Amino acid sequence: MPAPADHEFGFELRVCAWAERRWPPDSEEPMSVVVARQLGTERRRWDTVVIETDPEALRRRAVFGSDRLDEDLLHVVRNAPPSWTFYRDALPHPGYPWRYVREAIHRANDRGAVETRKRANRIEIRRIAPYPDWIERVIAIENKPDLDASAARALRDQMERDVAVSLADEVWVATRRTDYRVEPALLEDLPIEVGILALDDGSAEVLWHPHSLATDRPGTVVEERASTSEYGERAARFRYVDPTTKRTKRLAIAERAYERGWRSYVETMRPDCRQFDLERDQNGYVPVCRAKRAVQSAVECRGSCSEFEPEPPAWRQRGWPIDGGPGTAIQRILADRRARQR
Repeated sequence: MPAPADHEFGFELRVCAWAERRWPPDSEEPMSVVVARQLGTERRRWDTVVIETDPEALRRRAVFGSDRLDEDLLHVVRNAPPSWTFYRDALPHPGYPWRYVREAIHRANDRGAVETRKRANRIEIRRIAPYPDWIERVIAIENKPDLDASAARALRDQMERDVAVSLADEVWVATRRTDYRVEPALLEDLPIEVGILALDDGSAEVLWHPHSLATDRPGTVVEERASTSEYGERAARFRYVDPTTKRTKRLAIAERAYERGWRSYVETMRPDCRQFDLERDQNGYVPVCRAKRAVQSAVECRGSCSEFEPEPPAWRQRGWPIDGGPGTAIQRILADRRARQR
């Protein structure tokens, strides 16, 4: 069976597992981090996201539950007062109708994130605890195990856009280490602000250190680049993103990372297939298909697969051998590891 890193999905999981144990690079003392995969905004999704945290503030974040707080809930929870107050007096105007705020208040109350009561037909709210400032930095990593010239050309535009909007504090490209005297990734035309990381069998080497991006300043979203064709020239189009919007987006990304973690891949795959298994390497577990003798991805591992073979009903219904079949055990193992790390 091929090594997990031979598959791009397996390499992505290896990067996540390494970051969870060894981040930051070139440091003997790992930080408290939350690692997730396939997160970002509507316009851009990063392969790996590393949230550097304040450990004590991260523990206080747990008071609000393991589920994420979306932007509407964050508006309520972050501004909820310590004493009972009419919600319109307590919360800043959200920029949209108040009825949506009331819906968010009820959702926050249902999950125990705030307290509510009704006085004189007015909804009053009170916080259960101050929402902590638990995020120190947001790190974005793009995973390209085989960073050849064509992959680098396709990646350059994405990296330039990441640097311009500066939503993350650092942007990295992770690739597989080779035996060349000079790693090929260093010879590719990538923005100098982007760091380059080479991984190999549980260790990583920093080939190029990234620049710290100005997350507290306005960012630039490139809508369309300038171009020239036989039909004439087309001007570039762009817009600015203010720091307040960036701060809200960063917090929303961090909340999704807190809820999901990087082991959530099993939720979009079929661990109830008899061919599904987990294989452990130096950086943790990766999913493998025994029928295809390969590391599969979430796209490949689904009920329509020609090799899909459901577990016998007795395994799922009679608690075989303990609380379900192997698929249930796999889900439980990964969920426990995700919760333990969080």
